[in-house]
Amino acid sequence: MQLIPHQDSPRHIRLNEADNVAVIVNDGGVPAGARFEDGLVALEPIPQSHKVALADLATGQPVIRYGQVIGYALEPIARGSWVREAQLRMPSAPPLDSLPMADAVPARLEPLQGYSFEGYRNADGSVGTRNILGITTTVQCVAGVLEHAVARIRSELLPRYPNVDDVVALTHSYGCGVAITAKDAYIPIRTVRNLARNPNLGGEALVIGLGCEKLQAEQVMHEDDASVDLSEPWLYRLQESSTGFGEMIEQIMALAETRLRKLDRRRRETVPASELILGMQCGGSDAFSGITANPALGIASDLLIRAGATVMFSEVTEVRDAIYMLTARAETPEVAQALVREMDWYDRYLARGAADRSANTTPGNKKGGLSNIVEKSLGSIVKSGSSAINGVLGPGERYNRKGLIYCATPASDFVCGTLQLAAGMNLHVFTTGRGTPYGLAMAPVVKVSTRTELAERWPDLIDIDAGRIAAGRASIEELGWELFHYYLDVASGRTRTWAERHRLHNDIVLFNPAPVT
Repeated sequence: MQLIPHQDSPRHIRLNEADNVAVIVNDGGVPAGARFEDGLVALEPIPQSHKVALADLATGQPVIRYGQVIGYALEPIARGSWVREAQLRMPSAPPLDSLPMADAVPARLEPLQGYSFEGYRNADGSVGTRNILGITTTVQCVAGVLEHAVARIRSELLPRYPNVDDVVALTHSYGCGVAITAKDAYIPIRTVRNLARNPNLGGEALVIGLGCEKLQAEQVMHEDDASVDLSEPWLYRLQESSTGFGEMIEQIMALAETRLRKLDRRRRETVPASELILGMQCGGSDAFSGITANPALGIASDLLIRAGATVMFSEVTEVRDAIYMLTARAETPEVAQALVREMDWYDRYLARGAADRSANTTPGNKKGGLSNIVEKSLGSIVKSGSSAINGVLGPGERYNRKGLIYCATPASDFVCGTLQLAAGMNLHVFTTGRGTPYGLAMAPVVKVSTRTELAERWPDLIDIDAGRIAAGRASIEELGWELFHYYLDVASGRTRTWAERHRLHNDIVLFNPAPVT
């Protein structure tokens, strides 16, 4: 990465020697006539995070960033010009039938030993970073009653049980009015089931149902599943009430108090860092995402993999255009084929809606300098670091091995977060360039800004400022190690993220590609 170092001069970042564009670093951008240290002169004002042409580009010439083609010039672009989205033709998505398959598998990284955190050991062997009473639902009909009960549990019961961190209602929009036997209905069903098994709920989730819904409680909990405790009462159906709302609330509170007593007896214990299950995501991305925050996450990901942990990255449309770089890193041809399977499924899913992966980019992404989904994808995948990809999960599946795992999800922040929770995530990290107050109730969310300007503007929302990399105040490796230690502190409960302190929790949002009736 080439960075013009002087803080008071026009600065740009060129990531690869092959790149013919660079990204403007200066807060507020640069004016026309600005001269960079390498002799480049801006021919017009160029905003921060947008691209400047490093050479004259002819019509049809590839525009290269990250050493990869992100588009083709639709018109001549002069050296020093602002390279705009409208000037580029987006490349076609890589065909899935001619990808490199596990032919550049990275060597196994040297083990990293001696790191641990304080967590809650569960009966199924998993470890929670928080001790939460989860109350899941079988249908949206019960959400209002449950939310009322949870408010009372939190205010009246929870103070009596100081070792329990919170009570969380796992409400969702599924359960009835849906084609529950449709081809793709298994995705929301297994998501609901696996959310209740999240390690931060300790296998102690309760279930509130209505009674007449299509999704029955027995589909959410199974008696032969060691990851949940059904030895004590775990289910209440509202239609069992004979006297109405008041009785419903009292029954739910009584059920909850029995579980709170049990949860309150749990204590943190020292566990190896290998018990961490980190989910990584980016949202409100900009051109700095692939320069600062995401590369730092990649370093931290490699460190966690070396320590034996599980790290998940996701968002199908944000890896689709860089899939050839992932299938090559797959540990085995079978893992590579599983990546192709998930890309193909999602291509067909989008095609059914007369859309494709280009629908991913938002106005905020474009204002932040990302011209198209190809450029966004190349910046997104660097979160995955340099390790071999060890496994692939379909949407709603639960993790079944350690290592670097691709967890196939939509790119929607809320759907992705929900599916990573279902996969077993016990800690979440979220990078952002434009800014978002995103949070989850079931797992701590570490918020990392791509730019210092955002971290300074939102000091009580951003946990880690990765913009220091662009300013030359920290290296990518230094920030990766900082994140690694921060993860362990948050997992241990020694540090609470801003989202936790403010109780900023987005809704659980299921991915349901099946019909609604």
